[in-house]
Amino acid sequence: MHPAVAGAEGAGAKSLAVQAGARNQMKLIKDHGIEKVAFSTDIIGDPVALTRQNDEFKYRLEVWSDHEVVVQATSKTAELLALSGKLNPYPAGPLGVIAEGAYADILLVDGNPVADATLLVDYTENIDLIMKDGVIYKNTLE
Repeated sequence: MHPAVAGAEGAGAKSLAVQAGARNQMKLIKDHGIEKVAFSTDIIGDPVALTRQNDEFKYRLEVWSDHEVVVQATSKTAELLALSGKLNPYPAGPLGVIAEGAYADILLVDGNPVADATLLVDYTENIDLIMKDGVIYKNTLE
């Protein structure tokens, strides 16, 4: 077998093992009543992996409700980031709220992600506006 093919097969098996471990971790977190749960990623650089990053919404929905998953991805993640002290990239205002002086990324979603968090998986189809730090990165409303 060509080494590149063997490496790809090994990477696929590793990916499946990581997914199974993450699913088990989520179940354990829920079973033990841990409430401060945030989103994060260690996907760096790989464009193909980055396109699958939002699949985490689907995996989390195996354990938590749509509402719980959206809260984890928004305000709970903002709470965690705010605790990062000198590493906090947004120290001048509150995070995860839409208020004067606050830092907040804004997504306009075609639907209600609190009722159906899977809408956040396919950002190309379901998210009409993406704004981060006051800069609009996507706008299909015009």
